[in-house]
Amino acid sequence: MSELVFLKLGGSLITDKNRESTPRPEIIRRVAQEVHQALEAWPDLRLVLGHGSGSFGHFVGRRYGTRQGIRDESSWRGYAETGAAAARLNRLVTDTFLAAGVPVLSVQPSASARCHDGELLSLDIQPIKIALAHGLVPLVYGDVALDEVRGCTIISTEQIFVWLARQLHPQRIILAGIVDGVFDRDPLQDTAAQLIPEITPATFPTIEQQLAGSHGVDVTGGMLSKVGEMLSLIEQQPDLKVYLITGQEPGRIVQALLRQESMGGTVLHADYR
Repeated sequence: MSELVFLKLGGSLITDKNRESTPRPEIIRRVAQEVHQALEAWPDLRLVLGHGSGSFGHFVGRRYGTRQGIRDESSWRGYAETGAAAARLNRLVTDTFLAAGVPVLSVQPSASARCHDGELLSLDIQPIKIALAHGLVPLVYGDVALDEVRGCTIISTEQIFVWLARQLHPQRIILAGIVDGVFDRDPLQDTAAQLIPEITPATFPTIEQQLAGSHGVDVTGGMLSKVGEMLSLIEQQPDLKVYLITGQEPGRIVQALLRQESMGGTVLHADYR
């Protein structure tokens, strides 16, 4: 049976987010092999891939304040440099996945994305639809975008996924990072942190204060932003489920893609029971 799944590879997973422009090539290669394995095992699986900018776009973006927009003419230089940094990481990811046998087609969000005060208003979806129709795997990524209010901004992969999901209606979204789901505290800082196995729009307000920003440099909001954006989407599409898992442990991504019960992590769902 055919199923459309969105898979995001977090910047924390594929880069060292504490060291500027530092990829984790061994992780990228292994994840590419897992995706290839899943596609081989399930030929009807349709996949949209995305990845964060990690220590590439986030470091440059913070240096210039690109997410906040244009303050002076030097800000436009920051817009260009942030976009270039994000594209460098995307080139590395694209080449690695192609080498692993995954037919990815890189789609540059900044080529068509338009925002209003940080909110994504439009993005050309046709290249993604055409890629899916012909058996390719569209690959998007966190990128810069022009903004009607700020002049420019940065859009996260989650924002792009939300925009695409409203038009493509995936059955599942998988967000793979370095931590295994959502915790009540940062598990990278506190070993006593407890996993929150499921979150719904109804339970989110009670745990919202526990969720801190992600570990390392992140100019797009961290874990709290990711969970909030996904739950808002789930309220619009109650059949959708979103899984937050670790990609650090070999096999977890392929387990999640193939719906194996041992994938762990946190699930976000509507829970209209």
